[in-house]
Amino acid sequence: MNPPDTLADNPLLHQGELPAFDRIRPEHVLPALRHALAQGREQVAALAAQPAPSFSTLVEPLEALRHGITRLWSPVGHLNAVMNSEALRAAYNAGLPLLSEWQTDLAQNGDLCRAYQSIADTEGPHLDPVRRRVVEHTLRDFRLAGVALPRERKDRFKELMLQLTQQQAKFDENVLDATNAWSHHVTDAAALAGLNDAIVARARANAQDKGIAGWLFLLDQPTYVAVMTDATSSQLRRAFYEAWSTRASDQGPAAGRWDNSKVMEDILRLRHEAASLLDFSSFADYALATRMARTVEEVQGFLADLAHTARPAAVREFTALSQFAGRPLEAWDIGYWSERLQHQRFDISQEELRPYFQLPRVLDGLFGVATKLFGVTFQERGGVATWHPDVRFFDILDGAQHGRRIGSFYLDAYARPDKRSGAWMDECVGRKSMGGETVLPVAYLVCNCLPPAAGRPALLTHDDVVTLFHEFGHGLHHMLTRIGYPSIAGINGVAWDAVELPSQFMENFAWHPQVLAGMAAHFDTGAPLPPAKLSQLIATRSFQAGLMMMRQLEFALFDMRLHAAYDPAQGGRVGEVLAAVRREVAVVPVPAWNRFAHSFGHIFAGGYAAGYYSYKWAEVLAADAFEAFEERGVFDPDTARRFLDCILSRGGSRDELTAFVEFRGRKPDVRPLLRQNGIAA
Repeated sequence: MNPPDTLADNPLLHQGELPAFDRIRPEHVLPALRHALAQGREQVAALAAQPAPSFSTLVEPLEALRHGITRLWSPVGHLNAVMNSEALRAAYNAGLPLLSEWQTDLAQNGDLCRAYQSIADTEGPHLDPVRRRVVEHTLRDFRLAGVALPRERKDRFKELMLQLTQQQAKFDENVLDATNAWSHHVTDAAALAGLNDAIVARARANAQDKGIAGWLFLLDQPTYVAVMTDATSSQLRRAFYEAWSTRASDQGPAAGRWDNSKVMEDILRLRHEAASLLDFSSFADYALATRMARTVEEVQGFLADLAHTARPAAVREFTALSQFAGRPLEAWDIGYWSERLQHQRFDISQEELRPYFQLPRVLDGLFGVATKLFGVTFQERGGVATWHPDVRFFDILDGAQHGRRIGSFYLDAYARPDKRSGAWMDECVGRKSMGGETVLPVAYLVCNCLPPAAGRPALLTHDDVVTLFHEFGHGLHHMLTRIGYPSIAGINGVAWDAVELPSQFMENFAWHPQVLAGMAAHFDTGAPLPPAKLSQLIATRSFQAGLMMMRQLEFALFDMRLHAAYDPAQGGRVGEVLAAVRREVAVVPVPAWNRFAHSFGHIFAGGYAAGYYSYKWAEVLAADAFEAFEERGVFDPDTARRFLDCILSRGGSRDELTAFVEFRGRKPDVRPLLRQNGIAA
């Protein structure tokens, strides 16, 4: 890997409004990061040596410094997720230890901590609530990084953070490699029965690219979902199910090749030791120190109560599905027969809806919702450097500020090789407004939808539409923030079990009749979705809601138990813990060779460790919040303004429960969620 000629030419070091994605190369990563961190260390030393630190002379410069480092690394991490290559992966992995060391050194800096405490003691009573929150959060983070530990234990904590960073990255890499390595060659057209034309055309093109006859299916997410829900061939469904559910494991078609078994054990061991160094009994207890939920018992009780309520409905739904299929169901049959049963009951299917949800029109509908609710408009901007030709860029303009730009986002909507599966929103640039300078927030919105076919736009399933609304909710949380301090602006500093509130709130509008009617039109004829079909689609919202809830509760209980009950003497016992949870709450049986945990990136590579319960926790908040809109009219301007003022714009500047009570007038209630899912309380 050859270094660039000079740092002056390094695009990562010259931060304009947006990253120079057309110029960033793997060889830029390490020189830029080393230079920025060296400068950062010099600045930190000078800041910490101040004889009389104040908020303006210490906190604001440190906020700006962290913001700059985050901006430098953001495009690197993002490219590693969406345009993975051997060279980029090597640069990314080489940079992780440097970044981990920097972050831990900063969080363990005793001089800085004492300076912050001095500010809290002297200026604290006179600081406005937002500034006071910045100081309080930073002092908390000092404690949770072991700032008060003896030197030997500090060093060990630092080493654990480094190893965790590396192991979590390795987990993600193994899943990506296993996903990309698998393909399925079909030569008999009969095996394609039930699949939509676009999926089949992609498989044909894949085969032609390889110079082979027939159809070559890859394991990208749209193809996997299409096969599992629509392929008539049980043999084809089983092949895909096995490949997907055994990725990066000791089972399946690539058994042992990218096996995450040891990686998971190492991650759990490292997390537990780190928590123990800080005198927490488990990593779950450590993680909950920054959440709305305060104890493991509170979380487990919440999940157990939901499971008790939802299980009878789930059992009824599974029994009905088995009776409909007329035979015992294997795991790879569930999606297929569920789609058939839904079609029988509601005369509608995901593939039948796909022609009505063309991405450009769905985006118009999505933007229209945000305009009605929050008075913002959207404008696509050309000429922006991106990482792929399919990526688009949009600005958000605020009508209340005479059309002034308040944020922007990239949209990377389509599945492709070397791109991580799933959907997510992430920070490209965080909002910063200090010292007379304002930097506007920029987000990445990433999905894995089916790309456009020749002569027609990208067509989405309604599930894709819901996912897009979900990620856009995260984006609004990031981009509509009014907080100027980066550490608590947008999604930053928000309790993890509340961060899904805006995203799950926005999902509701993907089911609203007025919104659906406005964006659902046949791509070929322009005909609107017939009213009967619209009603049938909305009626499907509670279809198998019990089964879906139990599936999420299974994942959440597994995650929490894995981290709360970890015993160093026994190890992670990942398979054993998952099997025990499934015996207690699972309704749908899975084969013994299923290795779901080995690709469960949310908890092993993402930010949801001991926090997957957050989806259900925040779903309670979101359903209750949306009911406030339903009570006044879903586009009621006063309710929308209060939601923006109390929730979306506040970032992490206020206690989340206090903010919710300010909006709703009371504490959260689980009943709106149960009503929304058609499950009796």
